[in-house]
Amino acid sequence: MTLLRWMCAILASCGHTAAPPRQAAVVDACAPRAEVDVVQVLVDMYAALQSDDVAGFQSLVAPGFYAFDVGERYDGDALATLIKSFHAAGKRFEWTVTDPVVHFDCTTASITYTNIGAVGDATAMQPRRWLESANLRHTSGRWRIEFFHSTRVPPKPTP
Repeated sequence: MTLLRWMCAILASCGHTAAPPRQAAVVDACAPRAEVDVVQVLVDMYAALQSDDVAGFQSLVAPGFYAFDVGERYDGDALATLIKSFHAAGKRFEWTVTDPVVHFDCTTASITYTNIGAVGDATAMQPRRWLESANLRHTSGRWRIEFFHSTRVPPKPTP
């Protein structure tokens, strides 16, 4: 039994009632920039991946980070390393976070969005869309990604 429940049980047995803790005050204290900050972390992740900045990527993810992408699980900086290897082979990527929806409290956040971009090489880029989501944790004054998921939207069939 948690301390709060134990105290409420004691107070109730004495004929007193205890108000529940004010969680809203804590949430309100972090609400002003949380949505903007969470979106920015994802934008920064793509910037780090775009420039092969593995250290920058690592600074945006939490210990134990993992991702589901291209039908595989990637732990730690394996996703950044994969993108870097694609760049070395001449592949190019463009990513844009659009229509983000953020849900959060002071320590956790989830974001869903459509990533509109392109994949190709120096000769041509093909438009792509992905449905993506991430879970983040707020520690040491900033948001860090714990989990990332990406699913490619298949192209619409040509009639």
